[in-house]
Amino acid sequence: MERKSSKLAVFAVMFGFFVMGFVDIIGMAVNHVKIDFQLDDTLANLLTMSCFFWFLVLSIPTGMLMNKIGRKNTVLISFVLHIIALCIPLISYDFVSILIAFAVIGAGNTLLQVSLNPLVTNVVSKEKLTGTLTLGQFVKAICSFLGPVLTSWASGMAFGWKLIFPIYAVTSLIALVWLWLIPIKEGERNRSVSIGDTLSLFKDKYIITFFIGILVLVGVDVGINTTFPKYLMERCSLELDEAGLGNSVYFFARTIGAFLGGIILLKYTEIKFYIYSVFVAAIGLAAMLLTNNLWIILGSVAVFGLGYSNLFAIIFSLSLKRIPAKANEISALLIMGGSGGALIPPILGVVSDCFNTQVAALAVLIIVWIYMIWLISRIKKIGNIKDA
Repeated sequence: MERKSSKLAVFAVMFGFFVMGFVDIIGMAVNHVKIDFQLDDTLANLLTMSCFFWFLVLSIPTGMLMNKIGRKNTVLISFVLHIIALCIPLISYDFVSILIAFAVIGAGNTLLQVSLNPLVTNVVSKEKLTGTLTLGQFVKAICSFLGPVLTSWASGMAFGWKLIFPIYAVTSLIALVWLWLIPIKEGERNRSVSIGDTLSLFKDKYIITFFIGILVLVGVDVGINTTFPKYLMERCSLELDEAGLGNSVYFFARTIGAFLGGIILLKYTEIKFYIYSVFVAAIGLAAMLLTNNLWIILGSVAVFGLGYSNLFAIIFSLSLKRIPAKANEISALLIMGGSGGALIPPILGVVSDCFNTQVAALAVLIIVWIYMIWLISRIKKIGNIKDA
């Protein structure tokens, strides 16, 4: 019976990663809102800032909240915030309402990402942590892949693309009830932690470089999510619904990459796998700029997605293993790096408006990715790379 309960707990937590993927719908939302309200890229991309700004503001307070009420309860609160946010566009649909809705989604997703990753440590052993976090990213990627498909389908319905909101709201409600019914033992949680205690982790040179790595990863991911449909419309003369499906190619590649990553990480060290992944992603990102051929561009974004798919889980796992006694604080600090989604896309919007092309935005993403290559030298120092 104990083993069965443990499996049910793992399944409930994994479903939380599916809800975590809801935030990736922002790429399609930006493009639909841009058309619906006739906005330029600079203004439309503010939608990403309203969402991912909360990763900067709420991550550390969420870590403190976890120490008081527990990881599971924090995850449950995040589901409630998702439900509230997803109901807002059903009540009122204008630019301000969408900004508010995605701000609440951002707040809920911040709580979810900060608390769900450490909650994994309460349902699996340390030896299975990296693989389980990778599996979680696989589940999240499935949701991200389905988002553009569902949005394209919903666009042909009477209610339009906004039909995605009630679908996600009901899914969040299911996740809320499911996790609430499953008992999870977390251990002691009354340790008092201050903002200063969490920020003091920046004294560790590895933690601060990992934090910047998460900042770059999320910024580039959201940047691709918002820019790629516009890039396809510009280079391949596609309509938005068709171009939006290009994001599904990206997320499908990430889904496959996360699945394969869970298998490969059983054979290769996470450090060695990181190195391969970073260069594969760099090749895919650069190749997008070399042609106007639709299939080559889609193939390139798929290559980037394969390389990208496991980097977040690897960095997160290495960080948690470095100081396991401060898992809550490290999780809060790293998820604060999710504010890269608020920082980089607005810059891309300004650059693309300035040069009047999405090529400029992709060029900026390539420059930013250089940091992930530099990070290899830091990660190598964590341990020796050995052939399997």
